Amino acid sequence: MDKRLVHNFIWIPIMIIGFIAIAMGLMWAFHKEPWLLDKAPNEILLKKSFKELLSNDVNLFLPSYLLVVYKFFGLWLTSVGLLIINYVYITRMGTKESRASIYFVLLLILIGIYFLVFNFIPSSPFIPVLYILTILYSISLFFSFKIEG
Repeated sequence: MDKRLVHNFIWIPIMIIGFIAIAMGLMWAFHKEPWLLDKAPNEILLKKSFKELLSNDVNLFLPSYLLVVYKFFGLWLTSVGLLIINYVYITRMGTKESRASIYFVLLLILIGIYFLVFNFIPSSPFIPVLYILTILYSISLFFSFKIEG
């Protein structure tokens, strides 16, 4: 296989992961009620509906708190996506070290996300996105071995 094509299969999937992180981060950061994006699994985890939870007087300011937490999460996820895209753009993942370092970091992130999702919110509507991220990671990793061989 042509080395240029193999190299494209190394850096493009990681770049796509960055764009997905930005898109999801912006979605959480700018949604009016971001806790409703994964409402069902959150309600299962809380063992209460959001309607019931937010109607209680003691939780009068809970929506404001949740909004700040989710906006921070969205900002964090957008920042991670921007860092990934910038890293790939700068390095083009042209060296073994650049590939190994981003693969290590992304592997830790993916393991952490899998742990949190399947232990706390296993019915999350975002699980298919997690699978897509894993497939993109695996494609890039696979072709990374092809270019070295």
